Amino acid sequence: MPKSLWFLIVAMAVNITGASFLWPLNAIIIHQELGRSLTAAGFVLMLNAGAGVVGSIIGGRLFDKIGAYKTMVFGLVVTTVSAVILIFYHSYYFYMVLLIGLGFGTGVIFPAMYALAGSLWPEGGRKPFNAMYIAQNVGVAVGTALVGVVATIQLTAVFAANAIMYAFLTLFVMVCFRTIGGKSVEANTSNVFEQKTPIRNNYRIHSLALLSIAFFICWVAYTQWQANVSVHTQSLGISLQQYSFLWTINGLMIVFAQPLVSWLIRKWVHTLKQQMIVGVLIFMVSYAILLQASVFSMFLVAMIVLTIGEMFVWPAVPTIASKLAPKNKEGYYQGIINSVATGGRMIGPLLGGLMVDFFSISMLIIVLLALFVVAIAILFIYDVPLKRIVTNKKQEAEIIS
Repeated sequence: MPKSLWFLIVAMAVNITGASFLWPLNAIIIHQELGRSLTAAGFVLMLNAGAGVVGSIIGGRLFDKIGAYKTMVFGLVVTTVSAVILIFYHSYYFYMVLLIGLGFGTGVIFPAMYALAGSLWPEGGRKPFNAMYIAQNVGVAVGTALVGVVATIQLTAVFAANAIMYAFLTLFVMVCFRTIGGKSVEANTSNVFEQKTPIRNNYRIHSLALLSIAFFICWVAYTQWQANVSVHTQSLGISLQQYSFLWTINGLMIVFAQPLVSWLIRKWVHTLKQQMIVGVLIFMVSYAILLQASVFSMFLVAMIVLTIGEMFVWPAVPTIASKLAPKNKEGYYQGIINSVATGGRMIGPLLGGLMVDFFSISMLIIVLLALFVVAIAILFIYDVPLKRIVTNKKQEAEIIS
């Protein structure tokens, strides 16, 4: 990998480490420290995710207009200022506003980082996006491990830790990315698509929209593990420590099993389209196991299978978006993909909660399995619009391979 990409990987890991000080404790802080209901906590978290959707779209457009460096600095300044103010003001409405600021700021950062990754190493194909995916999970593992230590000092000390991490990241980006971000705007790769096309004839957008629907379905399903499945495990007498251990396994597998999964993909899965379809099929196996799960060991097996599936799907989507994007539109495409993921995280727990309240957890899982079938059908045809504008098989293979 280019040296500049290593800087970006470090930045992503620090970014997620900082965020991981706060996101596991948000609901607890709002409920216990601020004395609000869990419904109120859910409302604030929904606003946080919604601000992330808006930030992702804006961040992607800013990347295309002003480059990676200025976009990242803008997002980090908003995030850092919100994090610093949060140290000193602990009221519900301040928390709501500042969490919106954090959601918006981090939303701006993500598409800029992913678009920059593709620009810094365009010949790397899916490799830079795999590296960013691993960096995110290193950040989750480190952050969630440290948050336990920080919270034992004082629960609200996580605000200071969060602010310190983002202040450090802002300085790191200002020092290391001034020239990297400037170069990326000129180094963006082009493809066979025209840059200005009416929407009805913009076939790359049609393909991206189909891909986004399948991606959204996957995230709606995935978030059930963080919301309704966690409640379900408690009702079965599985302890919170055991449930937390499932996510520890998730993070460790993503970091240490990556070479094995990469080998499997190189050996048996030859295109990104196949990688996505295989990943969703693995998701289906995980949820089929989950449907029958009643003891911890079955939940553990379901989580292991789920993790393998996400290692196929999550890095593939930004890679496809990068290949679909025409010159100077990489940020816009990554912004759409990141906003779709954030939207799935925002809507998923609500839809799942309604299904469980009105029916049951089993019915929810059956509906998710049906949605996975829809996602696979969409992935089979998502590249059909490309055939209208790709002039030869070689160009088509370059886009979806």
